[in-house]
Amino acid sequence: MGIGKGLGIVGLAVSIASPLILPVFHFPRPSGPYSIGTVTYHWVDAQRPEIFSADPKARRELMVQVWYPAKKDPSAPHAAYLPEADAVTAAFARIHHVPRFIFDHFRYVKSNALSSAPAAGDQVSYPVLLFLEGATGYRQMNTFQVEELASHGYIVAAIDQPGAAANVVFPDKHAVLCPSLEVLRSLIHQSYGPRNPPPTLNQRTFQEGIVPYLAQDVIFSLDQLAALNQADPTRILTGKLDLRHVGTFGISLGGIVGSEACRVEPRLRACLIMDAPMPTEVVKTGLIQPCMWITRDTATMRLERRRAGGWSEADIHEHQTTMRAVFENLRGDGYFVQIPGMFHANFTDLPYWSPLLPWLGFTGPIDGKRAHSITNAYTLAFFNRHLKGLPETLLDDPTAKYHEVLFETHRP
Repeated sequence: MGIGKGLGIVGLAVSIASPLILPVFHFPRPSGPYSIGTVTYHWVDAQRPEIFSADPKARRELMVQVWYPAKKDPSAPHAAYLPEADAVTAAFARIHHVPRFIFDHFRYVKSNALSSAPAAGDQVSYPVLLFLEGATGYRQMNTFQVEELASHGYIVAAIDQPGAAANVVFPDKHAVLCPSLEVLRSLIHQSYGPRNPPPTLNQRTFQEGIVPYLAQDVIFSLDQLAALNQADPTRILTGKLDLRHVGTFGISLGGIVGSEACRVEPRLRACLIMDAPMPTEVVKTGLIQPCMWITRDTATMRLERRRAGGWSEADIHEHQTTMRAVFENLRGDGYFVQIPGMFHANFTDLPYWSPLLPWLGFTGPIDGKRAHSITNAYTLAFFNRHLKGLPETLLDDPTAKYHEVLFETHRP
């Protein structure tokens, strides 16, 4: 929300002071004991058509990037933050009607991960997490969170979902672009606020929206990860994935898709949802897994609307009521974490893009580092408790360290 307005102003200012307004940013070093490796896979689901293509013969393809605990190698070069930076940012600029050149610095940004580094622990396997991006985003959009988890002994697979992401580029250089915002929003909204007539795309009608289709990407990726664990063609991750302990997390559309995947897939043992309304079927049938919501209060959403636009009262009502409905009817443990002062962008890497964004009202009044610190702390505590079985005092005494957090628990 408010992306076009905020970045449009950045575009006007950048020609005057580009290095100051859009510096090449750096991610903080993760706090865990492990170094991080990363490798990317291209998978084709021959059983499913590609709904974002007009070609009836097109099959669903995914790019999935995996981060994992790696052996230390101080001399190894760090991987690019966004390997297809020019293609992805050009699509993002087109979608949001902002100047493309304001993303030029992305091609120079490095992550903390090492490309194709050997995995740590010769006889060790690690719990697996699947990350789901927000609409018009990219698989690396929560690198601040993904790297923190990998450094603490998790394997994280981020799924680039063609049609939902800004642009997904495949090894042969063909790409799937996101449709217009209007079309994409109607397809998403149908999954949690259905309307008649239902939306259509490429001569297909989506009575339940596109969220069930996108949730199938998660299930397919789980199958591919199981195959990878048996025989990774890169020889890096064979035997490294603990597929008895798998969870999912996502921001915005990613949270919607993650909740639907958890509804239909019992292999997913923990579900973390960030700032997202819940699909109609999830509200109706509920979830059985332990779940955590990380979001913000109604007053903060209204403040974001005043400063950056978006977030109608209907949007706010859908977010707040559907999240709470699922939380209050969970059959497993639940945690409802509200962080006042967090805008939607604060849940992603966007605060790193430019120091001008808080001044524009694009990020919330909370300090950006504090916002990420809180998000990472609760994310790690949740998965540590429910996938690793570790005692996590933060989930029992949550305000001792983060006094501003509004924290509720649910016990079945």
